[in-house]
Amino acid sequence: MSLLRVLLAIFFPPLAVVDKGCGSVLIVFLLTLAGWVPGVIAALVILNKQK
Repeated sequence: MSLLRVLLAIFFPPLAVVDKGCGSVLIVFLLTLAGWVPGVIAALVILNKQK
């Protein structure tokens, strides 16, 4: 997880998970609409997940 990805996850969570797949982007986008904090947490969890 790079510093750029972490900053993107904090400021615009859906953009940070674009390369993780459409489902991840949709989930993070919906959580960001529901509230900024859930979107950031979901993006960080998805980015921190090992392949």
